[in-house]
Parts: sequence; structure tokens; C-alpha cells
Amino acid sequence: MTWPCNSDGNHHFAPLSFSRKPKESPTLAKSSTSPPKSSDFSALPYDVLARIAAPFALPSLKTASLVCRAWRDALKPLREAMVLLKWGRRFRSGRGGVKANSKKALDCFLKGAARGSTLAMVAAASIYWGMGKKGQGIAWYRLAAELGDHTGQCNLAICYFQAYPSKTREAIGWLYQASFGGHVRAQYQLALCLHQGRGMERSLPEAARWYIRAAEGGYVHAMYNTSLCYLMGEGLAQSNRLARKWMKRAADHGHSKAQFKHGLCLFSEGDMMKAVVYLELATLAGERAAADVKNFILQQLSAT
Repeated sequence: MTWPCNSDGNHHFAPLSFSRKPKESPTLAKSSTSPPKSSDFSALPYDVLARIAAPFALPSLKTASLVCRAWRDALKPLREAMVLLKWGRRFRSGRGGVKANSKKALDCFLKGAARGSTLAMVAAASIYWGMGKKGQGIAWYRLAAELGDHTGQCNLAICYFQAYPSKTREAIGWLYQASFGGHVRAQYQLALCLHQGRGMERSLPEAARWYIRAAEGGYVHAMYNTSLCYLMGEGLAQSNRLARKWMKRAADHGHSKAQFKHGLCLFSEGDMMKAVVYLELATLAGERAAADVKNFILQQLSAT
């Protein structure tokens, strides 16, 4: 039975291999037809493979498990963690035919975390944080962050901002790691820090760039702030056209203030019917001022 070795071992099992270009001998450079040597990547040490795969979701784990038998066997604990994570989410939400039970949810998440899954670590940390056990929550967020989980890095930074202001500089470092990894919420939080000068020197152009990256990644709050940056010319060249584009996009993604402002824009342009639609959405989302404007427009419209 094959099994990946630890870092200090030298076990080999090679069902698949990476090809390397062989060094050509001066005398055989023209005539050599020997096949290239290969490196045995099933011999990747177990602890290294487990660390690499710790942030993987189930689809990536299934794909990696198909590489070779050694990887399949090595990743079995993480696949088990995905099952535990699934049940933990069911118990947390009360869906999937079970009653909501935070204790059972936490138990599932902790068992998944013990098998090395950073997704389970982050889930357990969120429950601990919600229970007021901030120390235990931060401990799990930190472990997930150190294993490369971008959500863990982002959440750890936010926890430091809220509970440990003295660790603001460290929080900024975690935000940068998650942001460069493509985590849109971290990109938005980093943009806010740059915009407000929190824990670093204030830089509106840099903040605007991160707002745009998060907005392009689908983060609705970043869409709204990107619109405001274009509208007021903060960090970006002033552009009413781009401001309206991002305001509409934020409104279409459910941002209530964006719906209100976009509705006002449509009203000012005379597009009453569309204005009513966006103002109604904003009203339903809790924007009280939108209701007054909507009712005023309705009074101006014909019955038809």
C-alpha cells in the first residue's frame, strides 16, 4: 500500500510524472533519442500535500484525488472533512431536514478542522466568535490564515480591527495577503483602510484601485463606493458616466442606497416608470426617504 512520506522520507510511487528536459551530452546532442527523465510527484511528502490541500473545497479535492493512489489516500481525511462541513452547515442553518443546532454544528466543524480543512476551521471560528468566545475564534481564524485560507485571513484582520486595535498593522498585512489572493471582501476592507488612513498612510488613488478590483469581482459595497469615487473624483478622474454605470450595477445587485440614488437619477431624467421600480426596491429594503419620492412620482403618473 502506498502512502506519501513525511518530509524526511524518500518513498516513491510513480503512476504519473512531470516530464523534465534531459541535459544533452556534447557527444550525443544530435543522435540521442533516450526518453526524458521524470520526477515522481506521488512522492510529495504527506505534510506538504496536506498543507497545500487544506483550503481546497470538495471539487478541487476530488480532482486532486484522481492524480494517483498516493494522493487519493493522503487526501481522504480532507474529503471526510467536507462531509462533516456539509452537516455542520445544515445544523447551523436548520436546512436539509434537520433542526438548527449550533452545538452539533460546532462539533461537526471541529471534527472537520481536526482533519485539516481550513473551511471547517473558519466555520468553527465564526461560531465561537458569535458565542462571544473571541479568543478561540481568533485562534481558529489564525490557523486557517497561516494555512493560506483567504477567508480566514480576511476574517482574522476584521477581528483584530474590532477587538484588538493594537494589532491593526498585523491586520493590514493579512488583508494584503487575502487581497492579492483575490478575496473580494478583503479587497474592499483594504480599500476602506486606504481611504480612511486606518493603520497606514491615506491614499485615495490606491483605495480607488482596490475598490475597482473588488467591484469587478462582484462585491456590491465596492460597486457603490466605486461609483462615489467617480462621482466626486476621489482617487479617480471624475466621470458621471462611469459613476452612473457602477451605481446602476450596485442597485441591480441589491444595494439599497444605490437603488435610491439610481431611482433619483432616473426621476431627474424624466424616466418615471423605471424610477418607481428602483425606488420601490429601495423602500422594501428600508430606505424610508425613497417611499416619499416614489409616492410623489405616483401622483404625477396617469392611472394607466
